[in-house]
Amino acid sequence: MLPELHSILNLLEGGFSQLKVLVIGDIMLDRYIHGEVERISPEAPVPVIRHAQRYERAGGAANVAMNLAGLGCQTFLAGLWGSDAEQTELAAILDRANIDTTGVVSSSLPTISKTRIVGRMQQLLRLDIESRDPFPAAEAQRLQERATELVTKVHAVILSDYAKGALTRSLCEVVIRAARTARIPVFVDPKTPDFSKYSGATTVCPNLGELSTATGIPSHHTEELLIAGRALVAEHDFKFLTVTMSEKGINVLRTPSADEPGIYHSPARAREVFDVSGAGDTVIATLTASIAGGLTVETAVELANLAAGIVVSKVGTVPIAAHELVAVLTPSSGLTAGEKILDLDRLKLRIAEWRSSGETIVFTNGCFDLLHVGHITLLEDCHRFGSKLVLGLNSDASVCRLKGPTRPIVSGRERARVMAALAAVDAVVLFEEDTPLELIRAVKPNVLVKGGDYTIETVVGHEDVIAGGGRVEIVPTVEGFSTTNIVKKLTASPAVSEETQK
Repeated sequence: MLPELHSILNLLEGGFSQLKVLVIGDIMLDRYIHGEVERISPEAPVPVIRHAQRYERAGGAANVAMNLAGLGCQTFLAGLWGSDAEQTELAAILDRANIDTTGVVSSSLPTISKTRIVGRMQQLLRLDIESRDPFPAAEAQRLQERATELVTKVHAVILSDYAKGALTRSLCEVVIRAARTARIPVFVDPKTPDFSKYSGATTVCPNLGELSTATGIPSHHTEELLIAGRALVAEHDFKFLTVTMSEKGINVLRTPSADEPGIYHSPARAREVFDVSGAGDTVIATLTASIAGGLTVETAVELANLAAGIVVSKVGTVPIAAHELVAVLTPSSGLTAGEKILDLDRLKLRIAEWRSSGETIVFTNGCFDLLHVGHITLLEDCHRFGSKLVLGLNSDASVCRLKGPTRPIVSGRERARVMAALAAVDAVVLFEEDTPLELIRAVKPNVLVKGGDYTIETVVGHEDVIAGGGRVEIVPTVEGFSTTNIVKKLTASPAVSEETQK
């Protein structure tokens, strides 16, 4: 289980939406053409691919921005693109993700694009369109002015350097200086071997190959390479260095002190790898959002590692989405009781995340005053109808109206805590009304379950659930067990109890 899990879930389920992050760097369009390879061309010894599918994705710094938007951050992008068909396609992708592109400058050079030809899940060819000429000085100056103006309006800055010319040394120095003055963290994904270009940044996030190039130490000399990487922290005034090491995980390198060790290692999360494209973009986006959101560096690295493990299991450049992380982080066995108790707004978000990951939502409700075997059996039966069980719990006022002035015996907060501690329950929400109808309409469960002597037609909310394509299930109660019976036994006088026993 990740540390600070409660804080992580708070961020993923709404907290990130309060964060503003600026990405500055090399903007690209990634295009994919998929097809079937069935023969070799008679004209040359090359495979013939029969076109089946084509799609476009944001690439480079634009993919970093897409990852931030997928986490829920308010995202701003600054860079350069051309006036061409590629720019139109890329602008449409970013607009759909609600990414602010006011920091992007139109250039006389073409929009950088990479077209990958893929046959049977194997990349056969990549066609790059880009100019070898540097961006005109006037365009570079305009980008620097727009980026600098945006720095003080955000909570964090990412420099996404693909060595395509957008991030000049001058721009990096000006942006880092402005951010440090405003106490805004700067995160760098480098593609140039001279890390002095990024001096004063919060962290630089090279992979093993990039760190090897920067230090001159072979990448297979891991221990020596990490020692050299740690030296770069002091040399260039970084707070720490974040080294992505593929299947070996992620290492955080610091100058050792009494409070912090020199190295923190986060092992890779085991997943089947289909495509590592864009994994570095996911790491830096998640790391940035997490630290800007108040998580410790160690927790942020663990979450970034988890996010990278999700995206490499997909084909092509695909950004992370908050619901994917929530789905991985919220198995019933992995959550504390407090992390399952939600208000209605948080519940709606979590249900949306579960649905996006293919979960089947089950709903049941009740007072659950004094937990007993009948309750446990009902909840276990409920969970068999789907993968996530949401429990609607009557509030104290609601129980009092239904059961009388002496009830509930156990307060709503305590009942919610007890119910959330059960493995069968994935979420608990209190409701004030006499019936759960409005809650059922908000949850829109796939399966509505009621325990007792009911028919489908007498279950509150059955019409809404069935109309939405769901179903209603009735499960029998366990005879002889009820809160009322328990209360009667507890309130019976000793004399009556003794006489009954005779």
